[in-house]
Amino acid sequence: MTRDMTSVENVLRPGKTYRVDAGKNGAVEAAMLKIMPDGPPGLTVAELKARVLPHLPETLFPGGATAGWWIKSVQLDLEARGVIARTKTSPLRLHRI
Repeated sequence: MTRDMTSVENVLRPGKTYRVDAGKNGAVEAAMLKIMPDGPPGLTVAELKARVLPHLPETLFPGGATAGWWIKSVQLDLEARGVIARTKTSPLRLHRI
C-alpha cells in the first residue's frame, strides 16, 4: 500500500521542500484555514491547536495523536507560502494575511 504524498515548505528553511502524507497534511490545512482569523491579533499556537483538533478526522488522528506535529508542519508551510503570518509578540500569534 502506498500513501499519497505532497511537498511542503518550511519558512525556517527557504527553498527546501519536504515530502509528507497528503491526507494528513490536507486535513490539518483545511481545519487551520477554517478557524484562522483574518489579521492580527490572531491565535496563539495553544489556541490554534485547541480549535483545530475538533475538525480533524478521527480516522487520521485517533484521539488527536500526532496532531501537534502536523499543525506545526502546516503552520510553517503556510507561512512559507505567504498564506498566514506570525506576530512579533510573546506568545507567538498566527493569523491569515
